[in-house]
Amino acid sequence: MAFQSKSPRSVRFSVTRFLTLLLPLSLAAGALFPANAAAQTASERAVAAASGLEFRELGPAIMGGRVSDLAVVESDPRIFYVGLGAGGVWKTTNDGMTWDPVFDDQPTSSVGAISVAPSNPNHVWVGTGEPANRQSSPWGVGVFKSTDAGGTWTHVGLEDTRHISRIKIDPRDPDVVYVGAVGHLWGPNEERGLFKTTDGGATWENILYIDEHTGIIDLVMDHNDPNTLFAAMYQRQRTGFGFAAGGGGSGLWRTTDGGENWTRLEEGLPEGELGRIGLDIYRRDGNLVYAIVEAHEGQGVYRSTDRGETWEFMSDRNPRPMYFSLIRIDPNNPERIYLGGVQSSASDDGGRTWWPGNATDQIHSDHHALWINPHNSNHLINGNDGGLAFSRDGSVTWRSIRNMAIGQFYEIDVDMSDPYNVCGGLQDNGNWCAPHRTQSTWGVRNREWTHMWFGDGFHNHSDPEDPNIMFSESQGGNMARIDVATREGQSIRPVPRPTGDETEDAEPRRYRFNWDSPFAISRHDRATIYLGGNHLFRSRDRGLNWEEASPDLTKQIDRDTLEIMGRVVTDETLSDNDGIASYGNITALAESKHSPDALYVGTDDGNLQVTLDGGATWTNVIDEVPGVPPRTYVSRLETSYAADGRVYVTFDGHRNDDYAPYAYASEDHGASWRRITAGLPDGWSVNVIREHPRNPNLLFVGNEIGIYMSIDRGESWARMVNNLPVAAVDDIAIHPRENDLVVGTHGRSIWILDDIAPLEEMSADVFASDFRLFGARRGTMWSMGMDWPFQPATFIAPNPPAGIPLRYYVGDGVDASGASLEVLDGDDVLRTMEVGGEAGVNEVLWDFRVDPAFDAAGGGGGFSRGPPQGAGPRVLPGTYTVRLSVGDESQETEVGVRLDPRREASRAALVARQDAMLRAHALAGPARDARERIGAMNDRLAEIRALVDDAEMGDADRERIEAMAEEISDELEEIGDDLGDVAGGAGIGQMEGWSGEPTADQMYRIDQAWEALPAVAEGINALLAGSMPALEALLGDLGVMPDLGDPIRIPPRR
Repeated sequence: MAFQSKSPRSVRFSVTRFLTLLLPLSLAAGALFPANAAAQTASERAVAAASGLEFRELGPAIMGGRVSDLAVVESDPRIFYVGLGAGGVWKTTNDGMTWDPVFDDQPTSSVGAISVAPSNPNHVWVGTGEPANRQSSPWGVGVFKSTDAGGTWTHVGLEDTRHISRIKIDPRDPDVVYVGAVGHLWGPNEERGLFKTTDGGATWENILYIDEHTGIIDLVMDHNDPNTLFAAMYQRQRTGFGFAAGGGGSGLWRTTDGGENWTRLEEGLPEGELGRIGLDIYRRDGNLVYAIVEAHEGQGVYRSTDRGETWEFMSDRNPRPMYFSLIRIDPNNPERIYLGGVQSSASDDGGRTWWPGNATDQIHSDHHALWINPHNSNHLINGNDGGLAFSRDGSVTWRSIRNMAIGQFYEIDVDMSDPYNVCGGLQDNGNWCAPHRTQSTWGVRNREWTHMWFGDGFHNHSDPEDPNIMFSESQGGNMARIDVATREGQSIRPVPRPTGDETEDAEPRRYRFNWDSPFAISRHDRATIYLGGNHLFRSRDRGLNWEEASPDLTKQIDRDTLEIMGRVVTDETLSDNDGIASYGNITALAESKHSPDALYVGTDDGNLQVTLDGGATWTNVIDEVPGVPPRTYVSRLETSYAADGRVYVTFDGHRNDDYAPYAYASEDHGASWRRITAGLPDGWSVNVIREHPRNPNLLFVGNEIGIYMSIDRGESWARMVNNLPVAAVDDIAIHPRENDLVVGTHGRSIWILDDIAPLEEMSADVFASDFRLFGARRGTMWSMGMDWPFQPATFIAPNPPAGIPLRYYVGDGVDASGASLEVLDGDDVLRTMEVGGEAGVNEVLWDFRVDPAFDAAGGGGGFSRGPPQGAGPRVLPGTYTVRLSVGDESQETEVGVRLDPRREASRAALVARQDAMLRAHALAGPARDARERIGAMNDRLAEIRALVDDAEMGDADRERIEAMAEEISDELEEIGDDLGDVAGGAGIGQMEGWSGEPTADQMYRIDQAWEALPAVAEGINALLAGSMPALEALLGDLGVMPDLGDPIRIPPRR
């Protein structure tokens, strides 16, 4: 049938609307906060002041996140872009050897579609909002384009589409673009369907619209006739309790005039309601079109050889259509067809029969994107839930790419190992742990990450006193207790038992668990653990036995009575409730840090339950929380370290298509609540809230675009910009010993801000001061080593800096140009650093060393390749004073220094080593001066020889000058040889590599250096004072003697 799009609508970009989304994402603190400090909130001032502190990316990259789309530059397939469901856009120019995240400063990290203009590869278009329809799918804010190959981006509208599935660009004109928007996942909206622009995104026309529940899920364009497009419409909606697909809106449409007119294609396709449809069109012949169709009857793969007029059923293969529906035709072989799915598959007979399309031991499961090189069908790029994979032999073998840190973490935790481990659960990638730092100078590599448990990963918690005991969880509350050393694991999820009150025909009891079921270890008894289902479960023996610590704490709603898109979901509904096994589950729990009897529980259906007697009685306090709509998902509960009765709660309303921030605080065990969202942006729901262990005024929340900080206990919030990319922050941990802020993102793996003492101490008093020296955590002189070989195309996360970061605040308008930092041992100044300082928080790294013998260009401190040239030895373990001086005023703090805890050495041995290194260090300056003097004299001798060669003089004069120069040169060579022996014996690098006392040979060489260097200095000084001036005198007017340096002075022997 012919169809004219319902009143084709022009859509113009709403600047005001978009700025409300963009404003909290500005990456320039000056643009984000008022210029006048008095107009800023306390938290805005704190964030602006600390904007120079940098997060450290931890990874991992050993497994990736879900890929939505691929865009390859066909003229040079080494260049391509990857659009990630939650990790932004990444670009490679060398076939995946290295990557650049090119979308980090945009207002969302969720990408649904990406396309490169065939006529100009500098034009790249991105549609945001993942179209995978999953319960974990994040949302976007419209369409972006770049005209400089991803260097910069411009937002060009359609911000309320939320989820964009496909972008097609006319190969004749890069300004003619079609955008397929599937629309809001969690509710109805108008801005969905197929949009077209002919002016590069300045204006849009909705050229195919069905209704508020239906949008474009797939779109293909005839390569040889760009005016011909096929569009798959998909009616679907997800809610907090279920999912429904299909209806009158779903269907297949075709235009042959660039969208002016449309025809619905039905002949040969399944009758009745359709669900999701995937499409592809043969590159060499636009008459050949394939579709994979979801339907009650007759679903599967269909083929048309007449541009969609009629369709032929090929096979019933259609794996999990809601999530996949990916079909691709080999651009050079119309009989070779590929399908996505948990495992991909391929057909060599046009889709009639299928064989596995990937070697399953070489590539991750769940395949969502596939590009086939039109010039070489053996070259494929696959996008899946684990990232990317390449094939060069037509899908026989694959190579997975493991150099992109794009992990999608749900939950993270830290243990008390030394160095501590960071653990977390990943979307479809299990649970992993790694040390936050290593003893390798390279840093934290993929091989440092250890796989703990399987499935979709969630909570991981270690016994607070024994990190070898690990509890790890996958989806649906599937818990395991793991022996980390042996890797033995025991499943410990509670199993319901009969109560004895059941009638003979009663249904068996069943527990309900959420996709992400909360789990906790008691702070008061480490053998006691909690797990949330529909009941709160408690075990007092680490999971050997469980008890119900509560009745069913949910609303106990029968979800089969609830409507989605105006009807109840039944077994006959397409993709019924896909991804949501049950409804009415605990989603958040917290134990009081002051009493084991006070427990707090939140549910996915909006209950907030409290017990103060260990579970004997429970009170639902949700009605005391102002402004939260009914049945809003409880995303996190956090009890206070500082105050008994203080508790925080966050709600996530996006499952109800409500994107407002909800965060609350109670001071009376939940009897009353106050909303604490000032400064949190609308449009982005809150995932997590955390309180600092020592400063109760310092709070952090994570939402879909980053992490926010409050220094006034929630009265105000401001986004921590720093160097953290825009990403969904699903969890936050603060290490209680190291004071590190650990951030788990859903799409950009894990990031750490080392030692947040400046944030902990930030206050109005700091802002009122001219300067403030912050405290610093204890520093560890780790023993480092270098592993070989280094492999290219490998992700490596940096270790924390080798030393103690010293941070200080400088007030606005304060001249700190002459500021200095000193490290003292008692009254002895060991290190002086001229530091200066900009307004805000400044950082200087003390590398544990005393003052250098001289300033060497380049180099840093503390690497196993040896200390920098001239660097002083490291100090002894102990406590030292740090003094900051600005003008005539100073402030002091203490810092602790310890040896690597793996190393054992007596104090006497350390003192002996320190004394030896200081003796050697005392010679480093004179030895350097000697090298410089020798070099200066040799340079001058070369100049003199050149002058003499060109000068007009008698042979006798020339011979006398040359002879004297040769004599001096011989002396310098002999002195240089002696100096080499001195330098070799006086270095500290070899001694620093061992914590014990020096060897007898090391001491002998130091003694020899002290014996030899005075003679070296005497010889050099004699040449400087005698032979060189005498030689210059012979030159007469031929040259002027340069300054060859002062005489060398030898310090008193230690």
